[in-house]
Amino acid sequence: MKRRDFITNAAFASAGMATILNTACNNADDKTKKKDDGNAVSGFELDEESISSLQEKMATGTFTSEQITQLYLARIAAIDKSGPKLNSVIEINPDAVSIAKKMDEERKAGKLRGPMHGIPVLIKDNIDTADKMQTTAGSLAMEGHIAASDAFVVKQLRKAGAVIMGKTNLSEWANFRSSHSSSGWSSRGGQTKNPYILDHNPCGSSSGSGAAVSSNLCVVAVGTETDGSVTCPASVNGIAGLKPTVGLISRSGIIPISATQDTAGPMGRTVKDIAILLGAMTGIDAADGITRESEGKVQPDYTKYLDANGLKGKRIGIDKKTQGSNKFMLALMDKTVELLKKQGAEIIDIEYSEKINKLGDAEFELLKFEFKDGLNKYLAATNAKVKTLKDVIEFNKANEDKAMPYFKQELLEASEEKKGLDSKEYKEAFQKSHLHSRKIIDGVIQENKLDAICGLTMSPGCSIDVMYGDKWGDVSLTTPAAITGYPHITVPGGFVYGLPVGISFFGTAWSEPTLFTIAYACEQASKARLAPKFKKAFLDSEN
Repeated sequence: MKRRDFITNAAFASAGMATILNTACNNADDKTKKKDDGNAVSGFELDEESISSLQEKMATGTFTSEQITQLYLARIAAIDKSGPKLNSVIEINPDAVSIAKKMDEERKAGKLRGPMHGIPVLIKDNIDTADKMQTTAGSLAMEGHIAASDAFVVKQLRKAGAVIMGKTNLSEWANFRSSHSSSGWSSRGGQTKNPYILDHNPCGSSSGSGAAVSSNLCVVAVGTETDGSVTCPASVNGIAGLKPTVGLISRSGIIPISATQDTAGPMGRTVKDIAILLGAMTGIDAADGITRESEGKVQPDYTKYLDANGLKGKRIGIDKKTQGSNKFMLALMDKTVELLKKQGAEIIDIEYSEKINKLGDAEFELLKFEFKDGLNKYLAATNAKVKTLKDVIEFNKANEDKAMPYFKQELLEASEEKKGLDSKEYKEAFQKSHLHSRKIIDGVIQENKLDAICGLTMSPGCSIDVMYGDKWGDVSLTTPAAITGYPHITVPGGFVYGLPVGISFFGTAWSEPTLFTIAYACEQASKARLAPKFKKAFLDSEN
């Protein structure tokens, strides 16, 4: 399908955004001029900057938040909307620069809200913002929906001084529409691309967040995960990402799939950046009762757990059953094991994956039940033109050429057929998927006295195929932490076929501090993150 021109013609033009972008590209101030005006991909002033380095530049007067925001907006115009055309940003916040100016004024007045003060952030388009941006989950059925209030996590970010710069594209309905979908495609936003090799997939459903962070369109972004939607795009786009314990971050104001498994999560190029962002996202929310479980467990500053020697003495479990059969993936895992050992970790052989894999059908049943229940409740409280899941299905049927040009909506239809959460079938699925999986993982961790379980996060990004859908390899480590609701962090681990592959660590509930320690030490020892070069096609890449 031809890419819809809503983004460039409406979002960028609205409220003088075209003027803002022009200003960003041609700012007369030497501090914001491009170093290499002839190359939109290289020579970007903010390449691989971190939250800490941006704060230092603002503190010394090298840049203001306004200038940083303008530079990122210009980068989006050059990389996302032209040039490689990543298509990772679905909408720009027309108030972004004015918000940045306000943060600069506060800084001049001596008011600093914390480490996120003045830092531009992109957020996924299934998270409510009560501003001039839409919240649509990438669906044409939701086009025009402006949320009445901010999601709790957005309120927290604004309170921390973050600049909400725009929204990222995603797999439509967070990839819960079709079993034959192309990750990163939505009917509203089109197809997001992998910045390493453009004809390859960025994974999903937080596709735009992953691709944007990797491509230096922002320093950090917010994604959401039900099963793999933060950790997979983080892995495939060569960045770090955390799916926290369910309950650490509020879900109110986020278009839901599963009350049992949903959570937002931070995505950044470094472990330190996602630790900083996480600290700004947490909080107990009366509208999401599960956040009460985080009381006494949430940490105001997760960076204090970052220790380059943090692997020393840690017991890391690795399943005896190898992940897949690809020799390059197996070699990468062997290399990772040697790195962990060299850094002082003790590797423990464990068995758990086959037991977890048997719970896949139960998880799928649970998700269908909870998706119908949660979405109907969300839609009923909005001003969206669709008020129920059934309305969404009917809209898609009536607008099939635009809403479903490649793959259909069999997951929406299967969910609509489900009964309520008081049904015997739902309770059985919950018992088998969520509660039984926790017994398995907790049992393995306790029996072996593990600090974390490790493995390769995901196979490298598959080719983009909007007609027949994703064809991923035989490696994925997202489900164990997803169905238990436990934390899972991924960091860049290396490359296979010129594409990034992440290394995962997950543990029991509320073990984020330990996971940050381990992941940071692994990141610092491996230094595996390499910025993308936007190669056009796999066959043209150097493998």
